Amino acid sequence: MNADNPAGAAARRFSEDAARAFADAVAFDDRGLVPAIAQQHDTGEVLMLAWMNRDAVIATLTGGRVTYWSRSRQAMWRKGDTSGHVQDLVDARIDCDGDTLLLRIRQTGPACHTGAHSCFYRTAGDAGPRPM
Repeated sequence: MNADNPAGAAARRFSEDAARAFADAVAFDDRGLVPAIAQQHDTGEVLMLAWMNRDAVIATLTGGRVTYWSRSRQAMWRKGDTSGHVQDLVDARIDCDGDTLLLRIRQTGPACHTGAHSCFYRTAGDAGPRPM
C-alpha cells in the first residue's frame, strides 16, 4: 500500500476491505503479533518499534492514526491519545517475508515515551550505550 501523501495532507485511510486484505498478507507470530517500525516519512528517520496485532493493523489502515498493541497492558493503544504525540499514517509497507511492517508516518511531538524525538537516541560506546 504505497501512498502519495505529502506533508500536511490528511492521514492516509484505506477501506475496510483493503485493510483486511493487507492484514491477511501479514505473517503474525504465535502470539498474533508483528513488529512495526515507525519511520518519519519525509526524513527516513526511524522513530520507534512497537507491536501490532491484526486489529491494530486494520484500525491503523482504516483510521489513519497509528494504533499499536501493548504487550504489557494486553490492550490496543492509539499513539498520541494520552500524550498528544500523534502518528498519522502516510504509507504502510510489508517486508518480503510478511513478518515486519514499516509504517511511514507523520509524527507530531516526540515519538519516545521518554520525551526523546526518537526511541533510538542511544549509541554504542566504549562503556556501553551512551546518549547521542
